[in-house]
Amino acid sequence: MRCVIARFPFELTKGGVLESMKGIKPEPVVGESVIIGRRHYPLKQVGQVITRQDRRDFSAAEVLRAMTQLGFTCRALPEAAPLDVPGSLQHASAMLGTPATV
Repeated sequence: MRCVIARFPFELTKGGVLESMKGIKPEPVVGESVIIGRRHYPLKQVGQVITRQDRRDFSAAEVLRAMTQLGFTCRALPEAAPLDVPGSLQHASAMLGTPATV
């Protein structure tokens, strides 16, 4: 499949991506990721390996589009837990109520 990443055309195949990523240790995922084999890789790491370009030269969206078209499963950013949700201790304390003043 022909795709454009960082203004350069690339002929990518699913097998070619699998072969390129073989033996590459995944970096910790803190943003969007792609599942290649049984591993989760950050999109920027995959883009750097398959294009041999600096990560600053392309966006994660370009790699996301290419990986999706090739049939890989991509994951979006994990949603953060809301900050105003009380923990179990705060919840139990709220259920007991406040002490009565005499």
